[in-house]
Amino acid sequence: MAALTIGIAAIASMTTSIAGSRSFQRLRHRPRRISCVGWDPEGLFGPPQTGHIARREFRRRLEKDAEAREEFERHVRQEKERRRAVRESRDVPETPAELIEYFLDTEAQELEFEMARMRPRLNEEFFAHLEFELGQLRFSVSKTQDMEDRLIELEALQKALLEGTEAYDKMQVDLGKAKNSLTKLLTSKDVKATLLDMVEQNELNRSLLTLLDENIANAQKGNQEKIAVYMEKMRAAVLKYMTV
Repeated sequence: MAALTIGIAAIASMTTSIAGSRSFQRLRHRPRRISCVGWDPEGLFGPPQTGHIARREFRRRLEKDAEAREEFERHVRQEKERRRAVRESRDVPETPAELIEYFLDTEAQELEFEMARMRPRLNEEFFAHLEFELGQLRFSVSKTQDMEDRLIELEALQKALLEGTEAYDKMQVDLGKAKNSLTKLLTSKDVKATLLDMVEQNELNRSLLTLLDENIANAQKGNQEKIAVYMEKMRAAVLKYMTV
């Protein structure tokens, strides 16, 4: 479940689904990708604001305006609860055809979470079924507008799922390496020397930082302040050597 939590890190969007319409239609022109950059596990903070000045102004406003900060935190809590409720209410599909509909009815900001959760089901059988339906639509003698729309939806879904599963699998490999790197650091008698060796081996990367972030968050949640502080120092050291 930890890997799943990390995988979801990538996903940052505050778009809201429109009642009565398929959420995935919004992805036709902006397909999402799984990414392991940034620390926003639940995707609650929306797309990044453009420009360094805009980001600084947003942070400054939250720091100075207690009411705005409280409202922002309340919104974050509400959005997390809404997403949790939606996730728990969804029935897990049993067939490739049902899985296609499942993804088409998935909110844009939840797509990566669902790809990670359903990764074992996104196999050759599923993609063969998806390609078969695409072929039927492409080579149909007489196409209706509904068929054209369905074709566009499925082509966008196929592209997003192929790219997403490839990125997710790569991320799992990177996370496996990051776990080994973290173990090496935690058991090292000379952290500085180990960090220098890891720099030479190109073992310091974003995946390691993400794993440290996860451990820090878990330690803070469990009121393990000493562990959290130690992990924060470890993260700072890793970041320092990454940028040397």
